Amino acid sequence: MSISQILTLTALATGAVAQLKSCSNNGTLSCQSSSKAPTCCYNYPGGALLQTQFWDSDPSTGPSDSWTIHGLWPDNCDGTYQSSCDSSRAYTNISAILKEQNRDDLLSYMDTYWVNNDGSNEEFWEHEWSKHGTCINTIKPSCYNNYTPQEEVGDFFQQVVDLFKNLDTYQALSSAGITPDDSKTYELSDIQSALSKLHGGLEPYVGCEDDSLDQVYYFFNVAGNAIDGQYVPAAPLEKSNCPSSGIKYSPKSSN
Repeated sequence: MSISQILTLTALATGAVAQLKSCSNNGTLSCQSSSKAPTCCYNYPGGALLQTQFWDSDPSTGPSDSWTIHGLWPDNCDGTYQSSCDSSRAYTNISAILKEQNRDDLLSYMDTYWVNNDGSNEEFWEHEWSKHGTCINTIKPSCYNNYTPQEEVGDFFQQVVDLFKNLDTYQALSSAGITPDDSKTYELSDIQSALSKLHGGLEPYVGCEDDSLDQVYYFFNVAGNAIDGQYVPAAPLEKSNCPSSGIKYSPKSSN
């Protein structure tokens, strides 16, 4: 991988600073080590981390000129994944946790860009944390110095938002002349090419529903833990379900 393909995304900490145990060897990338032992510095088995995004047009969610957040998912480096890994940490008070950690700005951002099209935002965040966040082994409570309850929850949501801010799907497509339009259709190769410019030259996964663009997954391998580590773009572990041509990109409907 050339240096231009390596993208380091540093957390833009707006809340508490993570107190994760330091990693002396951050050079070992997840999914690329012969060792299969999970540690607080090596993401395993969920070594591929996916920053996933929605384009919800009807019913619409979020600003008309932005995609919205789906989540951050650990994948077992082969397209399979674990889910709901720790029922004891399946918290149902995400907003209260973030407020307690003085992450009000984060919570406000999530209410705009991490939104549910069928239920409350709180339910969506609880689902994403319980199903995916609890399966990221490098943010378990045991990986913290002087751990305080739910500390990893705020770190998880902050990291997802920071990754999302560096992956402006709407702008990348718009710069390539790919904009929401009821009368136009687009080529899959053009969409993938436009988005690869955000992702170290590697195409993300592009998902469709009824031939309409609706999801994007950016795959990463990580050196170090999932909060302080270096995120390196990786190739997708699944093929797009979109047609090669005739892809619709519908404008968001009026709320």
